[in-house]
Amino acid sequence: MASQIKPLKITDTILRDAHQSQAATRMRTEDMLPACPILDRIGYHSIECWGGATFDACMRFLNEDPWERLRTLRKALPNTKLQMLLRGQNLLGYRHYSDDVVELFIKKSIENGIDIVRIFDALNDVRNLECAMKFTKFYGGVAEAAISYTISPVHNEEYFVQLAMKLEEAGADIICIKDMANLLLPYEAFSLIKAIKERVSVPIHLHTHNTTGTGDMTNLLAVQAGVDIVDTALSPFANGTSQPATESLVATLKGTPRDTGLDLGLMSEAAAHFRGVAEKMKNEGTLDPKVLRVDTNTLLYQVPGGMLSNLISQLKQAKAEDKYYDVLNEVPRVRADFGYPPLVTPTSQIVGTQAVMNVLTGVRYGTFTKESKGVLRGEYGRLPGPVNEEVRKKAIGDDPVITCRPADLLEPEVEQIRAEFGSIAKSDEDVLLCALFPKVAPGFLEKKYAKKEEKREDPVKTIRVYY
Repeated sequence: MASQIKPLKITDTILRDAHQSQAATRMRTEDMLPACPILDRIGYHSIECWGGATFDACMRFLNEDPWERLRTLRKALPNTKLQMLLRGQNLLGYRHYSDDVVELFIKKSIENGIDIVRIFDALNDVRNLECAMKFTKFYGGVAEAAISYTISPVHNEEYFVQLAMKLEEAGADIICIKDMANLLLPYEAFSLIKAIKERVSVPIHLHTHNTTGTGDMTNLLAVQAGVDIVDTALSPFANGTSQPATESLVATLKGTPRDTGLDLGLMSEAAAHFRGVAEKMKNEGTLDPKVLRVDTNTLLYQVPGGMLSNLISQLKQAKAEDKYYDVLNEVPRVRADFGYPPLVTPTSQIVGTQAVMNVLTGVRYGTFTKESKGVLRGEYGRLPGPVNEEVRKKAIGDDPVITCRPADLLEPEVEQIRAEFGSIAKSDEDVLLCALFPKVAPGFLEKKYAKKEEKREDPVKTIRVYY
């Protein structure tokens, strides 16, 4: 549906996807806070600061409470909408959770400071988005439903237009085109956004990366097609496997009908801070300059940058790095046999691992991972294309294929989790940590509360400190 020309809105990913894509989500809250007063004055549509891998990385690697990070950022950014990424019924974990866990998670996320929830499903199964969308709206958040963009014989422009229409019908406040592997080329972006804008009335938000070196051009053509919002990252953590740079797009549009109106001077101040953070992370070894390279293999094999590094890691462990291109050639074959799932968490890991196993054993589908069996059984939802039935039979035998919404088969879980972790989980937020990461969260919470006990000094000690 055509609309009048409006200024482009920007979501900056500097506090989430930018450092997730370049530095394995290792930016600490203390490194974010000094820039927050500046970021808060820039006038962004939103700042993405939570969700994705931050929940896991905070506990596992940084010894931070992700809920405390969210509350801290909410106080530090009072004038800016905060945005998060959510994997639909998977939340921030790697399996489907029951609807009561989804409801509690979204309720607490919004209570703790989230305004916009971007919700995606690895298979683009709308049924896996509906529960999270419903509760986001119920608790007062903005439901941004995302399309996982990919290329295959079953994924074409009309497929994505129809999907956008279904998401609008399901209640999406905004629709995001989530191009996680930077496969959406500039002219395809122009055509797709034009086509979607003619059929839906809610705002369209584009998320891409610069892995293949086309991200800036894709954003610019999307702007010309009428996209409402785009994701970019402040320059110290931009480009390569991250998003295109915010400053570049803002400068490009200055003085045009799509002028963002954002202050490049303030961005320069914020960027100066994050340059120091990036330098520190390079010295620590958490930010590898290799992530800034253009990698056109993504266009050839449709394998996202993060998936490529994971495949290399698996081959190194197996002392089989010479099989790299064999595995890259096997990935599209496995993907076709599995019904052409988009390669995004968790399907990218599942397809990639199966490809590695096929190559290293020398027998295609001689063995299957539990997750591969789950995909073929329908545990993750409806696959986009037809499955190779011979492969499915090999994997699951005569087991029935799940055709309903997978979460319909799950019993409520919240009270069971409360009972199991009641001795350590002192709040709903703690319960949710344990629900999503039952192997990591209990140890983290024990340390967290032990530290709080240590900080309680007796009056005599306190007097000695001050005198």
